[in-house]
Amino acid sequence: MPSVSQLRAILETARGRERLAGLYGTQPGAVELQVERYSRLLARFAEAFPEDREVELFSVPGRAEVGGNHTDHNGGRVLAAAVDLDIVAAACRTGDHSVVIESEGYPRQVIELADLARREAERYTPDALSRGVCARMRELGYRIGGFHACLQSRVPKGSGLSSSAAYEVLLAAILNAFYNSGRIPELVLARLAQYAENRYFGKPCGLMDQTTCLVGGLLSIDFRDFAHPLVRKVRCDFAASGYSLVIVDTGAGHAALNQEYAAIEGEMKAVARALGGGVLRELDKDRVLRELPSLRGQVGDRAILRALHFFDDDRRVEEQVAALERGDFPAFLRLAVESGQSSWTLCQNCYPPGAVREQGVALALALSRTLLSGGGAWRVHGGGFAGTIQAFVPGERMGGYLALMRDVFGPESCHGLSVRSLGASSLELA
Repeated sequence: MPSVSQLRAILETARGRERLAGLYGTQPGAVELQVERYSRLLARFAEAFPEDREVELFSVPGRAEVGGNHTDHNGGRVLAAAVDLDIVAAACRTGDHSVVIESEGYPRQVIELADLARREAERYTPDALSRGVCARMRELGYRIGGFHACLQSRVPKGSGLSSSAAYEVLLAAILNAFYNSGRIPELVLARLAQYAENRYFGKPCGLMDQTTCLVGGLLSIDFRDFAHPLVRKVRCDFAASGYSLVIVDTGAGHAALNQEYAAIEGEMKAVARALGGGVLRELDKDRVLRELPSLRGQVGDRAILRALHFFDDDRRVEEQVAALERGDFPAFLRLAVESGQSSWTLCQNCYPPGAVREQGVALALALSRTLLSGGGAWRVHGGGFAGTIQAFVPGERMGGYLALMRDVFGPESCHGLSVRSLGASSLELA
């Protein structure tokens, strides 16, 4: 591996700039911004770990859910995109028995590899994710070892862009590169990262986030067989559509909503179990409708409504992929709006039960409908209840849309995104 000073010099060369353009695009100023960003990261690494002489650079994108809201955990289909906001690391293999991480905005982490047991006091912290990734990799029979790393993230925390999944995947990618010659399959890495989030961090989540961060691009993922999900890149030039993908952060945190997220999965599975299945993908909508009289007494009305959302949104993903691949963007937008309406009325994840004064997601959706009807799309993004919405905004309406949303939700509330073709990557500049 090259030294810090060598890498900083390579970043300024044609080779370095070409590699950065492959990750961040060729828009005016994009490469220059990343050259400066990586140079600052390397300077931080040299200051934090002056004894280390060699270093490697890693990048993992955030992800946006484009279709299939709360379908993955019940064996359904999703449409997801890796985005151009990422988390990056400068890292060096040490060969010892501790992982030391300097992450911008957080205290220094020190994870002793001799003690990877789950700690209740670490729930919902980066330490839990780090410990969980290391523990699961070892449990699966892969090698782990010490490293030093400096991290910097452009994936906003709590933005619905899967900052936690990007973080988990980044650590898994570093361990894979340093101690396993990069040979661990992508889906194995995704599952062990998911394990860390579920079991160590304490957040229930499906496998969509980690898979998208690892693979990159616009992905259709079918979870009918959880052990072997079907992952396919969708053939679509999203940038040529004339629409911008915008995430609006309504400002409400979702850290206290894990029970609400878990209830969606649990209630959907309760419907499946009542009809002799394990997940809803094993059943069909007609069966649920036929059994409604008995189901209402067994699982309750909200569970049934959420099951109906699953069947409709699972079908919509297939239709969205077909629309994109035949270049029918208006059909894709219509389906996106339908998906959002289903999340609001059937899945019921646009505000927490009992919320009266603060319903930021619902307000953002209502404003988006007013501004974009007839020329765009809007839907809840990710888990819902609080946090973010997603909008597809035509170029001629972009200025007005951003102005109103920023006026209501704050100047930093809107994130314009591009689809990133590459997933978890080592820059390999030398």
